[in-house]
Amino acid sequence: MSESATPSSQPAAKFSSSLSLVSWGYNEEELLEPFLDRAFALLASVADDYEVVFVDDCSTDRTGAIAGAYAARQPRLRVLHNERNLNVGLCCRRALAAATKDYVFWQTVDWSYDLTHLRIYLELLRYFDIVQGIRPVPIRLLSYIPVIRSIYRVKSRSDNLYKAIISLGNYYLLRILFRAPFQDFQNVTIYPRGLVQGLQLRGRSSFVNPELLIRSYTRGARFIEVPIPFIARTKGAAKGAKLSAILRSLRDILVNWIAWGWRVRFGLEGKGCGQIFRVSEPFHLDTEALRLVAPLFASYR
Repeated sequence: MSESATPSSQPAAKFSSSLSLVSWGYNEEELLEPFLDRAFALLASVADDYEVVFVDDCSTDRTGAIAGAYAARQPRLRVLHNERNLNVGLCCRRALAAATKDYVFWQTVDWSYDLTHLRIYLELLRYFDIVQGIRPVPIRLLSYIPVIRSIYRVKSRSDNLYKAIISLGNYYLLRILFRAPFQDFQNVTIYPRGLVQGLQLRGRSSFVNPELLIRSYTRGARFIEVPIPFIARTKGAAKGAKLSAILRSLRDILVNWIAWGWRVRFGLEGKGCGQIFRVSEPFHLDTEALRLVAPLFASYR
């Protein structure tokens, strides 16, 4: 872990380590500048040393020009331009490789995850190696029944039923194939930069996010899953639910399962697997971490 625990569980005014927020986009001219304004305001509120790394995925609209103009007046923004469209996985990998700060996390250009409690998530890095966001499911008696729990989860996973079903199907496919016991694979995750940049990633699609989680887990990392709700897109066009994107992801999952995932699935790799703690299971947390996450319990109502 990055810092030794202190007697107080209350976050200091600013996070003591540095932060890289990474993102990428294709034809997001309508959303990019508001996204960057919001990202820099958030980072300035939680840390003194930070940067934003944005990858323009060979956009055909004004996305690249807007990013360049913003970087000219904001030196903490670093813009990378792809010479051809590489899609989400390779953009993510390029952004992560370019990050220079102590910890790295991402947010989508449409700001699809609620980072209101980012300062608490960062403070949890005193106790855990990686903070993993999950879309919270209301805590009800019926929500502990596996099939019923899935019905509860559909409502919170995306901005319409079609996308939610795709998301949930992807989740269960990953659980079955890789047997990694995460409650969510596609959300905000805060990693130590050194760990991320030390992994040999193969993912070329949205699978890169689960790949990072699974490979970190097999290396023995300690995770805490925190509630980070999904926010529906209100502008621009989402691209992750297009048939071509789904097929790329399925192909990527299969290729990676054949290359290395089957060894994880059958216990031949990662025998010293990590630990996953959850805000939704507070009886497993020690006293200091429990006090810290107390404001997050309202997300499960």
